[in-house]
Amino acid sequence: MLDKVYNPQEIEEYHYKKWENCGAFSSDIEKDASIPFSIVIPPPNVTGSLHMGHALNNALQDVLIRYRRMKGDDVLWQPGTDHAGIATQMIVERQLESENKTRHDLGREQFIKRIWNWKAESGGTITQQLRRLGASCDWSRERFTMDEGLSKAVTKVFVELYKSGLIYRDQRLVNWDPKLQTAISDLEVEQRETVGKLWYFRYPIVGLKQKFITVATTRPETMLGDTAVAVHPTDERYKRLVGKSCLLPIADREIPIIADEYSDPEKGSGAVKVTPAHDFNDFEVGQRNNLDILNIFDNNAKLNSEVPDRYVGVDRFEARDMIVKDIERLGLLEKIEDNEMTIPYGDRSGVVIEPWLTDQWFVDAKTLAAPAITQVKEGYTRFVPSHWEKTYFDWMENIQPWCVSRQIWWGHQIPAWFGPDGEIFVEATEEEALISATKHYGKTIDLKRDEDVLDTWFSSALWPFSTMGWPENTVDLAKYYPTSVLVTGFDIIFFWVARMMMMGLHFLKEVPFKTVYIHALVRDEKGQKMSKSKGNVMDPLELIDKY
Repeated sequence: MLDKVYNPQEIEEYHYKKWENCGAFSSDIEKDASIPFSIVIPPPNVTGSLHMGHALNNALQDVLIRYRRMKGDDVLWQPGTDHAGIATQMIVERQLESENKTRHDLGREQFIKRIWNWKAESGGTITQQLRRLGASCDWSRERFTMDEGLSKAVTKVFVELYKSGLIYRDQRLVNWDPKLQTAISDLEVEQRETVGKLWYFRYPIVGLKQKFITVATTRPETMLGDTAVAVHPTDERYKRLVGKSCLLPIADREIPIIADEYSDPEKGSGAVKVTPAHDFNDFEVGQRNNLDILNIFDNNAKLNSEVPDRYVGVDRFEARDMIVKDIERLGLLEKIEDNEMTIPYGDRSGVVIEPWLTDQWFVDAKTLAAPAITQVKEGYTRFVPSHWEKTYFDWMENIQPWCVSRQIWWGHQIPAWFGPDGEIFVEATEEEALISATKHYGKTIDLKRDEDVLDTWFSSALWPFSTMGWPENTVDLAKYYPTSVLVTGFDIIFFWVARMMMMGLHFLKEVPFKTVYIHALVRDEKGQKMSKSKGNVMDPLELIDKY
């Protein structure tokens, strides 16, 4: 007897389970006569739950997959999840906070074990939600970026890139999160618009009595790390001062006045303080002009021993107030103006991000980007709509070294070991590192492994081929790589699409996908990006249940 009311949830769940269990969504590697059609799902974070962006992205993939499947093609829709380094670690650290503990109380090994336990209990939420949405992925092939096979691929890639000179350790500026105590990627930085202040400070010119050069700054707290003042080469107001020095107030340290095109004659006073250790643009000015690099912050964004004693240990924002008052007391504060500006915040920690000079691991992205640019220009991979190629080229042609190290515990630990003198040994295993070290030193010595882990995007960059069994030469890899289409949003063209192109071409000598279909982002009625912090998210499953 039929129910009086149709219950779609009950019916859909019954049929979905039946289809999944009978292999209706499975690829068929034995189907030699068919044309393979493959898509790798953009792996959602293991911490995540379904939002409207996922619904749009997966619905588009499902349309393509079901159409090809009905045509009789051998179809692979490869599912999986990302280990989401910082996000996952934060969840478990919050659990520990409720127990009045920290990860350091547990130690690294036990803390990582606890995260694996959390994943086993709570990490499958989003894949179950995708099933509820009706996504016809081949769930028998589900992968995780930290599973054994993918971890093996990550290690192999790191070691090979290092030995080819394409990964190196260097001291450069990174986005430092003082709360999370790690470098973070540009994608994890939220730029917030605000009206701040522009302070005008007068720096006395050495050798010219009662003569000053006025600099405008939005960050007085960094002035104790200034190593130059820059003016534009064509700015007539300052031409006679180029080559002279000025006295850095409070620190009483002489710094040069240099000519550099970074300085904008139309902005502020036309003269800018240069702090290479605490500003990305200033770092480049410093490199061009061979300036000293003076790091004045510690990892907590407090002033360190490089500054006058009374400032040591002071928080950066307290130091700002102290410096402004001291400059005013010295009679060197010219004026203060309101200034529209953007301030970088950590999207997870909610604190202001500090450009900080630290030792990190970097990928030579410029070298890897060259063939990835060529392949798109020659049509081996095409973007739909085609105008997104311009975005891709703009990023790739101006690419900077990619910082791939993170100062957290959850993730792929970097396969590098340090000798007692700092010599680095990069190998797939500790045993191999010890063999290399013995050859180097001529005796057996103890090594210390790098505690950092790799940026989550590093393992995600290998997704199209690591999920198919690489570095083994599997039948899956031979049949389904390169994939047919990648469906993704425009916001990760650089962070994910470009990096998959670079890694796929370097290690498999083929593009990872033939077509990149770029869709829009789902926004609210005001055109704002949806996020939990803004309270404007919509749960697609709630809408499905309601309508």
